[in-house]
Amino acid sequence: MSQLNENWLLLALTPGIGPAGFLKLIAAFGSASHVLAASTAQTAPLIGQDIAQALRERRAEADAKAALAWAEQENCSLLSLLDDDYPQALAETAAPPPLLFARGQRALLQRPMLAMVGSRSATPPGKQIAEDFARQLSAHGYTIVSGLASGIDAAAHRGALQESGSTIAVIGTGIDRVYPASNRELAHQIGRSGLILSEFPLGAGPVAGHFPRRNRIIAGLSRGCLVVEANINSGSLITARLAAESGREVMAVPGSIHNPQARGCHRLLRDGARLIETVDDVLDEIGRVSSPPITPAATAGENQPVDDPILAIMGFDPVSSEALATQLGLTQGEVYAMLLELELAGKLTSLPGGRVQRLV
Repeated sequence: MSQLNENWLLLALTPGIGPAGFLKLIAAFGSASHVLAASTAQTAPLIGQDIAQALRERRAEADAKAALAWAEQENCSLLSLLDDDYPQALAETAAPPPLLFARGQRALLQRPMLAMVGSRSATPPGKQIAEDFARQLSAHGYTIVSGLASGIDAAAHRGALQESGSTIAVIGTGIDRVYPASNRELAHQIGRSGLILSEFPLGAGPVAGHFPRRNRIIAGLSRGCLVVEANINSGSLITARLAAESGREVMAVPGSIHNPQARGCHRLLRDGARLIETVDDVLDEIGRVSSPPITPAATAGENQPVDDPILAIMGFDPVSSEALATQLGLTQGEVYAMLLELELAGKLTSLPGGRVQRLV
């Protein structure tokens, strides 16, 4: 790495500067080396006295050395705004990250990208929709960008990994950490076949303030943002708002009025997001980049005819076995046996409170 880039690294990792402060300093002094040569009196008016002092004392020196050592590992690299393959769409946002840690296939950054986000507490049907959409959109040539959270994010990553478009995970910790830990194996798969990105120093934990910063990168990389399931307080609504502010398309999958994980999507739809029922709806909104796959496009809420009497009357809302027994005129024991067979066949799932929900 050149001396200029070493200076860039030291500046980018100084605690408290952040992307906005970094860009102010570069605009004022012309280069990272000139910033580092400046006095505290010169930099403090732009970034504040405390941060200027941290910069003068080179408090990020250990983090910078650790980053350089980390980047020497196989499949690991540091991506800066100076690099030719830094995504143009992200560079044109209000506060692009000056430095990103990257593990995996950097070539994915040159593909068309779509953000897919949603609830950590997603329902089984919601996760299935996310996985199906991601798989189909990846087959159409899109790289799926999400945040490696539980629920919709994880399902989207898994679906995209099945096809050539693959996936990018933007995380809210240091790139040497996996959060949540339950996604460790998924993170390893993405590190091999996709790409993981982080703007945070090595070892950084899952601090609450990191996740809105992560969300702006997800939005900034992508042509559009698709929200599959989200409650009214979901962080995915922040991603959708940031996408809209950056001129990206915002889309949402509708859900049942009884599903609290659909209320955030319904709010987005009321605010003007595009209603999405099929993969073709997404492609009509953000454009087609390759020939469609030979497998059928995924749909949301669109189902094939069924001949099972329970599935025929269930609809797609959660329902209790007692209600089904009453509707069918059967005993609860008879209905339970039928539900168990359907669950083993992957056609429905059990929910808390003794309820079930149809998946197909």
